[in-house]
Amino acid sequence: MTGGHRRILVVEDDLETAGQLAEELTTSGYEVDLAATGREALSRGSERDYAVITIDRMLPDIDGITVMRQLRDDGIVSPFLIISALGEVDDRVRGLRAGGDDYLVKPFSFVELLARLEALGRRSETIAKETILRVGDLAVDLISRSASRRGKKIPLLPREFQLLEYLVRNEGRVVSRAMLLQHVWDLHFDPSTNIIDVYVGRVRRKVDDSQAYPLIHTIRGIGYCLRAPG
Repeated sequence: MTGGHRRILVVEDDLETAGQLAEELTTSGYEVDLAATGREALSRGSERDYAVITIDRMLPDIDGITVMRQLRDDGIVSPFLIISALGEVDDRVRGLRAGGDDYLVKPFSFVELLARLEALGRRSETIAKETILRVGDLAVDLISRSASRRGKKIPLLPREFQLLEYLVRNEGRVVSRAMLLQHVWDLHFDPSTNIIDVYVGRVRRKVDDSQAYPLIHTIRGIGYCLRAPG
């Protein structure tokens, strides 16, 4: 994994094992979040965009496979590395078919864990570059037609998604109401319509409300611009 996207979620109920993994991964240059239960994994996994999620199959409340399936159903695309003492062929096949991207059997070598994380990270970055547009902490997934900020999904209607996608593709540029009407609605400019302002208002509330900083800015008398600070 390169650049700033080196955050990993480690889902492990054994506190000693989790602590060792967190310490070794941090020393290797990763940022690490920990989850000790399935419920905590579901909460953390849906809040942030992780480069990789490592997950133990045997958790105290919800088993790891159920957690993976739920996060996949919720639109989480981060690769999963299953780490489990269940190492039979049937166990590995079930884990991979349930949504896992790789499977590592306990006990394992930390060097092998690092190698598998790097491989999954490279694959994740390649997919993300092709299908996900990013501005600041906003991610727009062109495949699932969904958006999120800091890993939290933003509920958008189809036209709202089209509007946001157009603004993101024109990051840093001022786009006029006429441009939005033409490219998002395929209509010629009608000076009497307020449809643009209505939809931008809806999208702005969904994207910017309760966030650390706004992304959608009004350029008085001209139109709108989507940009992150700095």
